[in-house]
Amino acid sequence: MGFFSFVQEIAMDLGTANTIIISDDKIAVDEPSVVALDRNNNMIAVGAKAKLMYEKEHPDIRTVRPLRDGVIADFEPCELMMRGLIKMVHTRNRLFSQSLRMVIGVPSGSTEVELRAVRDSAEHAGGRDVYLIFEPMAAAIGIGLDVEAPEGNMIVDIGGGSTEIAVISLGGIVSNNSIRVAGDDLTADIKEYMSRQHNVKVGERMAERIKIHVGSALTDLGDEAPEDYIVNGPNRITALPMEVPVCYQEIAHCLDKTIAKIENAVLSALESTPPELYADIVKNGIWLTGGGALLRGLGKRLTDKIKIQFHIAEDPLHSVAVGAGIALKNVDRFSFLKR
Repeated sequence: MGFFSFVQEIAMDLGTANTIIISDDKIAVDEPSVVALDRNNNMIAVGAKAKLMYEKEHPDIRTVRPLRDGVIADFEPCELMMRGLIKMVHTRNRLFSQSLRMVIGVPSGSTEVELRAVRDSAEHAGGRDVYLIFEPMAAAIGIGLDVEAPEGNMIVDIGGGSTEIAVISLGGIVSNNSIRVAGDDLTADIKEYMSRQHNVKVGERMAERIKIHVGSALTDLGDEAPEDYIVNGPNRITALPMEVPVCYQEIAHCLDKTIAKIENAVLSALESTPPELYADIVKNGIWLTGGGALLRGLGKRLTDKIKIQFHIAEDPLHSVAVGAGIALKNVDRFSFLKR
């Protein structure tokens, strides 16, 4: 069958932390956005294999996360990474890989230069027909909202590098607030806190594990409280091994300032929302998507603070990719896709 499909179609959520590719209506690739390169900048590994090498390299190997704050920070490694991940999708279709139609999710706060970088990377990685879609719009489509209806919906998409807040109505983004505060900042907070509070050195991957096991937006989770997490690492001063139990309450305190920045960004987006759409949002609630939506207690904390119901998408990690996949099927109909 693959032999006759002259145009290969893929939708991509090119994220700071993970890249997800949808092909033939299913998730074909869901890998960390990491690439490992040798001395001559040749690709050794991509995705999960490259992440295993992260923070463990020697001088002949370097691992790169080519995206920072939701945008491309390292052009060549990004292109190599995209190429490697696209290759994972369809090895059998290599015959026609030169004709690749792509829809890629990008942060809604991207500058023209940043959009150009994504488009160029996609074209160098084999994209013939490249469309860009803003991530909150893709997320809204992915969770099943009717984005073309004359009705206001608000999406808060918390990724690895950026938080995208957008009010959508009539197939367009009415007001948006894109801040470079997201999952990576929460990880950095934990890293800094462990060093300052417990004198233990932890790397990015360990901080990420702490966030997954005991990360919380609230100091009181009631019955949903996770068990303490045991952290092993070297003492910052003596370098002797340490074992430190960490509870979710202390992590909630350490993440408080960063979560407050996200709250303020949501409030500021609501301030600039026209009254009629604001009334729709109060009625419909606000949707949380992206990996950050999985932080324990975040929906409740935002609901209590902003007094509007926050809903967590059914599959927050894949909402953008799923929406980009639906947009791929409707490129002729959706006028908001950028070429």
